[in-house]
Amino acid sequence: MFSKRNFRPLLAFLLIGAAGIDSVAQAQTQPQAPDTIEARVRACMACHGKHGEGTENDYFPRLAGKPTEYLFNQLQNFRDGRRKYPPMNYLVTYLSDDYLHEIAEYFSKQRPPYPPPTKPTVSAETLARGRGIVLNGDAGKNIPACAACHGKELTGMEPAIPGLVGLHQDYMSAQLGAWRAGGRHAKAPDCMHEISLRLSDDDVSAVAAWLATQPAPQNPVPAPARSMKTPLACGSEPQ
Repeated sequence: MFSKRNFRPLLAFLLIGAAGIDSVAQAQTQPQAPDTIEARVRACMACHGKHGEGTENDYFPRLAGKPTEYLFNQLQNFRDGRRKYPPMNYLVTYLSDDYLHEIAEYFSKQRPPYPPPTKPTVSAETLARGRGIVLNGDAGKNIPACAACHGKELTGMEPAIPGLVGLHQDYMSAQLGAWRAGGRHAKAPDCMHEISLRLSDDDVSAVAAWLATQPAPQNPVPAPARSMKTPLACGSEPQ
C-alpha cells in the first residue's frame, strides 16, 4: 500500500502527464496554416492588394506583373536599408534571399486588371512636357527618354526594369523626389539617382502627370530581356 507521502508525488505525476496528453491532443486538433506561397504573402496583400494590384491611395503601388528581378531588388533594398519605409523594413529584415526571390516571383506572375487612367489635373502644356520627356527625353539636360529603359509600352523590360503604367501620379512624384534627395538608393551605378538630379520640380510633376493618364496596353507584359539597348548601365540591372 502507498503511504500518503508516496501517493502525493504519484498523483502530481499523473496530473502532469494527463495535462501533457491533453496539450498534445489540443495541438493536434488546432488548424494548421497551409504552407503555400499564397499563405506566406498575405502580409503583402494587406497593403498591395490580393493579387498585387495596388490600392487606390497613393502609397501602395502595383506589384503584379513587374519583372521578378526588379521586385527581388526592391525587397533586398528594403531589407538592407537602401530603401526606407519602416513597415517594409521590419517585414523583410530577417528574410533570406531565397525567400525574397520566391515572393518576387509570385507577384511577377500575377495578372489582375490595370486601373483606368486618371483624368488630367494639370495644364495641356504640362502634359506635353511630360510626354516629351517620357518618349524623347531632353537632350539639353542630358535626360534620356523614360521609354528608352522602361520600354515603348512603358511596361518595363526583363529581367529588372519595372513598368510605369498603372501607378499613381503622387506615388511617381514621391519616388522621383526620393531618388533626387537620396532617400532612395540602388546598387551602384545608381542611374535613377543620376537622372533624377537632372529633372526640375516641374519636370517631375509633368512626367508623373502624363504617365498617370496613360492606359495599359492590350498585352501589358515587360519587354523581353535585351530587346532594347539602354542608354545607361544600372547596378541593379544584370548585365
